[in-house]
Amino acid sequence: MEYALLQAVFLPLLLSPIAYIIGRKIGPTPAMWFTFGILLYATVLIILATLSGTTEEHYPWTEQFGEFGFLLDGLASPFAIMIYVLSTILVLYSKPYMIHRFHEQYEEEHEITSTSGNSTIVESSSLSNYVNAKSGLYFALYLVFAMGMLGTVLSTNLIEFYVFFEIMLIPGFFLVALWGAGQRRKIGLMFLFWTHAGAVVLLLGFLMIGLTIGSFNFADIQESEIPKDILMLSAIAISIGLGVKLAVFMFHIWLPWVHGAAPTPISALLSPAMIGIGAYGIFRLIVEFLPNTFADLSIWFHIWGLVTMIYGGAMALMQDDIKRLLAYSSISQMGYILFGIGSMSVLGLSGAEMMYVTHALGKGILFMMAGIIIVKVGTRNISQLGGLAGKMPITAVCAVIG
Repeated sequence: MEYALLQAVFLPLLLSPIAYIIGRKIGPTPAMWFTFGILLYATVLIILATLSGTTEEHYPWTEQFGEFGFLLDGLASPFAIMIYVLSTILVLYSKPYMIHRFHEQYEEEHEITSTSGNSTIVESSSLSNYVNAKSGLYFALYLVFAMGMLGTVLSTNLIEFYVFFEIMLIPGFFLVALWGAGQRRKIGLMFLFWTHAGAVVLLLGFLMIGLTIGSFNFADIQESEIPKDILMLSAIAISIGLGVKLAVFMFHIWLPWVHGAAPTPISALLSPAMIGIGAYGIFRLIVEFLPNTFADLSIWFHIWGLVTMIYGGAMALMQDDIKRLLAYSSISQMGYILFGIGSMSVLGLSGAEMMYVTHALGKGILFMMAGIIIVKVGTRNISQLGGLAGKMPITAVCAVIG
């Protein structure tokens, strides 16, 4: 199909205002199905493009930044498919969970604004309008968040990669800050600060390469001879920037806090899909485009991955909060991916990419199960849970599968 990748990336962005209007004017159910339909269509486009082989699209942009385009090849397709498959499924999961969250927030705001000591009767029309407004904004931000992740994976230009990389941070911040739990605004700012700081370091690496060779296009990077000192400095900057996104050891601090506060549908996208984009960036930008520098850095990726594996696993065992446990588990599994990348072998690199796929599916299921438990039981403390398999057998089976 012509313009398949362009449609898959930009339709969610262009139609997000309509999702907002539908949610605000009609209600959360039509907004959910509208969002689901957009992402399902985009997912089908990605799958069909993958089945047809390598798909590449190029569009005029600016002479200064090079060519704007999308590339779906054997490396990008597993990441792209997982991002949109998870995003599509989680739309359906989002509606009941987020309506429950909107009701909680409405009651909290009502308690704060009430001057009477007696409980007041909440008018159903007022609550309905509140839920409609919030659901419209939620699904609009959700669409932008999903398209930002996909655009990053399909980029063919360093500046384009950076733009999409930043785009997904903005809705991610609002989704956490508006509808998270606890100190959601502070934690939302923590998420924004850490990920934006990583993106700035990443941009510095991109600028070193682009200004040296006079182009930001991926194809030109492969064909150019770059001085070794520039290569090493840019590779280190790119690794640090992507390491923040990957939430590996030393740059992982933000992830457990954000998972603890974020709405569970967003946690189910953050950990399985979004942080893995850091691994994709290392694959594409360092392993593929800077192979000689990667050979020099591979042992450090190996060590970094090993430390992350052990640290994340050890910290997961200490957690009582089920979502923080899953967050540290994700950190450990990102260490496995980095360890595989550092192996410099076909099996290691293939295994690292497969680890992303299995982690995306498994951890997505586990976060959904965690959200169900939190809503049904009313606690996220593992020490207060027990004997739920008999009362929630479907949830228990899905958790075992995850």
